[in-house]
Amino acid sequence: MSEIPNYLRKGYITPDELFSIIPKPSEERLRQRPVAVPECPQRIPCTPCKEICPTGAIKMENPNDIPIVDYEKCIGCSLCVQVCPGLAFFMIQYIGDKARITLPHELLPLPRRGEEVVLLNRIGEEVGKGRVIAVVPRERTKGDTPIVTVEVPIELAWDVRAIKVVRE
Repeated sequence: MSEIPNYLRKGYITPDELFSIIPKPSEERLRQRPVAVPECPQRIPCTPCKEICPTGAIKMENPNDIPIVDYEKCIGCSLCVQVCPGLAFFMIQYIGDKARITLPHELLPLPRRGEEVVLLNRIGEEVGKGRVIAVVPRERTKGDTPIVTVEVPIELAWDVRAIKVVRE
């Protein structure tokens, strides 16, 4: 019997653990356009990301494989973020000294474009503030998850995986 990985014991994966499983996009690639990054380290039968990808950038030899993105084929469309039932896909892009992260957002209230939000890491800790660049609201009645693009300090690009809207 194999040992249970540390990320399964803790309930979240660190960037170092993630990039020991999948390749990390190069800085050059991150500066070209948004790129999909899967944080899906478990071998479970799930393929919506692969099936929706218009360029075939997501590779899985069988439905139980971990999705691997060919970063050169990824066009940054974010369809994988929108369709992932496990909320495990994110888009990342570097622009100057900022990073833009596109992430699923299932909480209310839905942020507004231009709004300042609190940035949260993988375990829900506040790590800074960011600005909402775009919101794709989706149809909640159909169970669709809204996606939000937030601009963050570049040093937080691999830490921020959720946001909190704080309105007075």
